[in-house]
Amino acid sequence: MTVSVIEQAKIQAQVLVPLIKTLQAELGEARANALVRKALGDLYRGFGEAFWKAKNESNLGKAVSSAFKTYARDDALAYDVIEQTADAFAFDVTRCAYAEFYKALGEPELGFLLICTADFATAEGFGPDVRLTRTQTIMQGASHCDFRHRRDGGGSQ
Repeated sequence: MTVSVIEQAKIQAQVLVPLIKTLQAELGEARANALVRKALGDLYRGFGEAFWKAKNESNLGKAVSSAFKTYARDDALAYDVIEQTADAFAFDVTRCAYAEFYKALGEPELGFLLICTADFATAEGFGPDVRLTRTQTIMQGASHCDFRHRRDGGGSQ
């Protein structure tokens, strides 16, 4: 039995939240958060690269949809697909158990740091012509998260 991503996030939070809070107290919030973003960015970029190579799918919509289903497993996310083509996958997350979990901890800003910022690094791992834009998140108090993955210039990677 594999552990879902939402369960992994809850387990990781038991260690990462106190660690980051200690780093913030010692180094200052800006410096500590920058270090966390760099370390996790490198890790998640590598996850994106490995996923993209293993998937071997030139259709961006199919590939990103498949990856996203992993994060949505176990009712972790409710979402509406806005667009799915060979060069785009756009969707709105309307309910997020990750945000609910971090808000219940009283740490939504750490949830954003640990969960939401990983989305951009993972998308970078999909290749230099794949762009993710997102203007808002539930974690930061918005009604929904607006994910827009697009391939620059069209065509296959």
